[in-house]
Amino acid sequence: MSKTILITGTSSGFGKLMAFTLAQKGHTVIAAMRSIATKNADIATEFGSIPNIEVVEMDVTSAESVNAAINTTVNKYGQIDVLVNNAGVTGFGLFEATSIEQMKNIFEVNLWGTVRNILAVLPSMRKHRSGLIINITSGLGLITAPYLGPYNGSKWAIEGITETIRYELQDYGIEAVTLQPGAYPTGISDKPENGSDLLEITEAYGNEAIGKIKKFGGIMYDKISEYKMDPQEIADAVTQLVEMKSGTRPFYTTVNRVTDNLEQEYANTKKPYREEWIRRMGWGEWL
Repeated sequence: MSKTILITGTSSGFGKLMAFTLAQKGHTVIAAMRSIATKNADIATEFGSIPNIEVVEMDVTSAESVNAAINTTVNKYGQIDVLVNNAGVTGFGLFEATSIEQMKNIFEVNLWGTVRNILAVLPSMRKHRSGLIINITSGLGLITAPYLGPYNGSKWAIEGITETIRYELQDYGIEAVTLQPGAYPTGISDKPENGSDLLEITEAYGNEAIGKIKKFGGIMYDKISEYKMDPQEIADAVTQLVEMKSGTRPFYTTVNRVTDNLEQEYANTKKPYREEWIRRMGWGEWL
């Protein structure tokens, strides 16, 4: 059955592929992105020529922009069946060498951009007592790594919020799930302006530490190349989640051939422990 799906961050990477793939499956896709009249005019025009895709202006760092895009979509289509929170940025470097302002920039997009969209779409979903929220996090939202501290933190925060709203929304027929990609060549990591910005602190760590940072990044890019990581895999995973029967979707979906999907094995172990903890706390009715 065709669904109305709003996807954030569709100007490139995973979001762009999700929009194309879901539209080809016959779904109505609302491709949200910022700067559709300027920086992203070309992709907005390309989307505009494709059946089943409508482009909407959205800056996820602005509540006014998010609310306007969501309200416009709901008014036109009646409801949003699926929200895919995909917009995100990363940042690479030493934690101490990253200013709080830089960390705030990462959280503003990754965490608060996700939260703004969830809050904007929930009134309509509750009214219709149905809906699906897919939050794109990361394998680094389950297992941390060095030199990506603020990014790790933002993705862990989304995982925690998603687990919370699952309990609160289940009586309204609304599902909330997360999808954790591994490392893919989407361009998200190619923006040094989001990385550590206190150069004097990085230099104070010395050449050995700087060399380890470079080696870490080099290994990641080598793995992407070695395993021929294709971002289409994430678009396909989202499509599969969208088209699954309500009530059968897994809480976590990980996609990472580099680790032979070890993240999924780890995520699967969380569910019984979480449920048993809830029971021991006396909150079993929320399971």
